[in-house]
Amino acid sequence: MRRRIAYLVATLVLLVVEVLIALFVHDNFVRPYVGDMLVVVVIYAFLRSFMPEKCRLLPLWIFVFAVCVEILQYFGIVHLLGLSDNRFMRVLIGGTFDWKDIACYAFGCALLLLWEFVGRKKTRL
Repeated sequence: MRRRIAYLVATLVLLVVEVLIALFVHDNFVRPYVGDMLVVVVIYAFLRSFMPEKCRLLPLWIFVFAVCVEILQYFGIVHLLGLSDNRFMRVLIGGTFDWKDIACYAFGCALLLLWEFVGRKKTRL
């Protein structure tokens, strides 16, 4: 139970960091790359606060989800859903397909897989 609470706290902290990046950071590295990498970490922490630890491939499934969202951006999902005038939804879903975003998601998920691997090793010791 403590671990789930820790993941929930991590989710909230990372979500605040993401919002601060979105609102106040307007550079060419942190916002486009670190922000995209952190998105998958936020999703992971949120899901881990509800899901059992036995889902070892969770980072892979999060990556698949992120890529699906990116593909939906390619097809203009925000416009298709009639949300073009809703700034919050445009920012949340995103409006532009970019291969670099997928690379950032992959990097973030690779870090999460490493986290899973190290965590499993520690519990075996």
